[in-house]
Amino acid sequence: MTRTPDQGASGDGTADPARPETSVDGRTPAQDTSRDLTGGRVRPARRNPGADPDREQSRSAGASLRFGYGTNGLADLRLDDALALLADLGYDGVGLTLDHMHLDPLAPDLAARTRRVAHRLDALGLGVTVETGARYVLDPRRKHGPSLLDADPDDRARRAGLLVQAIRVAADLGAHAVHCFSGVVPDGTDEDTAWKRLAETLTPVLDAATAAGIPLAVEPEPGHLLATLADFHHLRRTLGDPEPLGLTLDIGHCQCLEPLPPADCVRDAAPWLRHVQIEDMRRGVHEHLPFGDGEIDFPPVLAALGATGYQGLTVVELPRHSHAGPHFAARSLPFLHRAAASAAPHGDPSATPEGSRTP
Repeated sequence: MTRTPDQGASGDGTADPARPETSVDGRTPAQDTSRDLTGGRVRPARRNPGADPDREQSRSAGASLRFGYGTNGLADLRLDDALALLADLGYDGVGLTLDHMHLDPLAPDLAARTRRVAHRLDALGLGVTVETGARYVLDPRRKHGPSLLDADPDDRARRAGLLVQAIRVAADLGAHAVHCFSGVVPDGTDEDTAWKRLAETLTPVLDAATAAGIPLAVEPEPGHLLATLADFHHLRRTLGDPEPLGLTLDIGHCQCLEPLPPADCVRDAAPWLRHVQIEDMRRGVHEHLPFGDGEIDFPPVLAALGATGYQGLTVVELPRHSHAGPHFAARSLPFLHRAAASAAPHGDPSATPEGSRTP
């Protein structure tokens, strides 16, 4: 398969003084939280985002679907402001990309800052997935560098160290998964060597995931070594199908390069789903688009996703739209609710013809 160019993805906040809840900067008292038996935090009741019949109908049609929005699409907002925005809009959670402006994983006092974010998430009733796709968090001159595939073992260890750190953060936040990807094959490296490096470098990360009880959800990324669902299964078999290894399924990537329609990809991936990202996209072009600007027919996709019983977040990923992040966050959730409300009964791919426009 011809690999399409990688287009990549992707802030510590100050308090919103108008809000009485616990803020990221810790100015107001932290509220106590408890954990359920699976290790996730028990979230308080959500604030009512307003009467929304499409939202209620989508709950009935999609049952377990929980929608979030990625902070890599809100890079111009302080983290505290971004979380408040998403809660006010009615989102169920957030895809939190660890980056220099949002819970910087390399800055001092990470544990204390993470506790403040955990309190803020609890106060707002938001779930969370930890994402690790920041463009320059480790190397300010090399996008997504260093990677798990680099020739220098010390460079590979730096990327693995970031993932282990992300797992610790995820455990402290009560996140349902940590997202990662393989990286681009370096120049002069054959694919067999790249696969060997990937498997070896991920092994200690998977050990950390096992110890923390946090799934590591690998994302097939166009242009990367691990670009397709078939590539994910190759890695899974190479590693011996370890329990903490799961899949991040990006619905747009399915449209971009998978041989099957996105709804069929969801059904095929169901046993390994640990995180889902969603946006519009066109066939053969790796460009994350706002809903309605691409070619995806969303009701069958959401019907298939609801039928899997997947309990994690489905996170809108628009990393190149931060300049208008609040606008697209406000626009995206009603679209998803309408699409879910018009979805067929679970697993029925025929209710909306493939290629028709979503309401």
